[in-house]
Amino acid sequence: MSGMLTCISPIDGSVFAERPVLSADEAFAAAARAKAAQKAWAARPLQERIDLVMAGVAAVGAMNDEIVPELAKMMGRPVRYGGEFGGFNERASHMADIAAESLADIQVGEDDTFKRYIKRLPHGVVFVVAPWNYPYMTAINTVAPALIAGNSVVLKHSTQTLVVGERMAQAFQSAGVPEDVFQNVFLSHDVTNDLIAGNAFDFVNFTGSVGGGQAMERAAAGTFTGVGTELGGKDPGYVMEDADLDAAVDTLIDGAMFNSGQCCCGIERIYVHESLYDAFVEKAVAVVNGYKLGNPLEEETTIGPMANVRFADEVRAQIAEALDAGATAHIETFAEDDGGAYLTPQILTDVTHDMRVMRDESFGPVVGIMKVSSDEEAIALMNDSEFGLTASLWTKDVERAERVGNEIETGTVFMNRADYLDPGLCWTGCKNTGRGGGLSVIGFQNLTRPKSYHLKKVTS
Repeated sequence: MSGMLTCISPIDGSVFAERPVLSADEAFAAAARAKAAQKAWAARPLQERIDLVMAGVAAVGAMNDEIVPELAKMMGRPVRYGGEFGGFNERASHMADIAAESLADIQVGEDDTFKRYIKRLPHGVVFVVAPWNYPYMTAINTVAPALIAGNSVVLKHSTQTLVVGERMAQAFQSAGVPEDVFQNVFLSHDVTNDLIAGNAFDFVNFTGSVGGGQAMERAAAGTFTGVGTELGGKDPGYVMEDADLDAAVDTLIDGAMFNSGQCCCGIERIYVHESLYDAFVEKAVAVVNGYKLGNPLEEETTIGPMANVRFADEVRAQIAEALDAGATAHIETFAEDDGGAYLTPQILTDVTHDMRVMRDESFGPVVGIMKVSSDEEAIALMNDSEFGLTASLWTKDVERAERVGNEIETGTVFMNRADYLDPGLCWTGCKNTGRGGGLSVIGFQNLTRPKSYHLKKVTS
């Protein structure tokens, strides 16, 4: 089957890039090459693999002047923010730093009779399906530790960020990672399903929508191929009565609006103690009214278009439904709002959990704010969601944050920060956010399998 993948720029609706998809035979051949190359790669010394991966990371950094405007053209993030290399490098560097300890044999015990230990072995071929919203950072979360652990990697990137996988493969191969060890592929959904169902891969890592994650699990059903999924969220913020109000407003509203709200761990709903509620809303509205919506290639632009018109349409629909149900909008339509990809960022109050804007993932520049009177009320509202990725708590009391955090159904609890991925911590979720965990020592555990050695010594 032939076909073409097309990236439409949200800046002006023009075609930015097109790539032909692989046929089923070509795709299976690529996976077979990855499998054939993996054992020799895994046999290389760990430090050699680390050095080659980090050289690949540096080669991506050397492309940053080209990458930044390229990202703006593909998915709309303003050039003023400088791209993703800082986080890309931080995540890869941390995984490189902890690799030796994380991948070391687990010593169970040795005496005159027995030697017992557990090794961590690479799965084999890791298939990475990466999203468009943070295309370099989300991909490197798995690519770097998978390669370091001795796996080969086949990367399939989003059509919206069509050239990112090419860039990464080019950079890593130029640094000395063998071509068959790290491949970028262009695939249709049907061929992707056929590859997974056909046991072409030994582990699948998917970041994207709930529907996409379900499709991955259905394709893998009965193959015993491991599938890790990170499927987005509806992340809450809770501002307690003792919070630093200015810091809470600045961080939570930035967490809701940065990247045009297109972040799986972005803040999508905020609960504020009644004593701070009015002041919080007033300050939040002032922050958003200071944004400059426009062409992401222009330095003065602080919020660009959404990556695709259909994404903006969904956000507009959620806002319209909320307003019809009694919500209040606080931001007047920006002059640059074209009814398409360029969307006015919005703050809503008088919202309830009966509204989709407080239940469904918006993945856009809109946030609903509700008043609460107690921790118990806030906890119940935060847990009233099908998702569980992160939650952001604002208080001066660490013990209180830990106590509230223990009650929240989420993968990460933040206190006095939001919308950040610390590579030393496991990036994970619960409920419809999916299963699995990336980065940290747990990321290495998920990209390898344990193998036990129980060796009885000959004593006579």
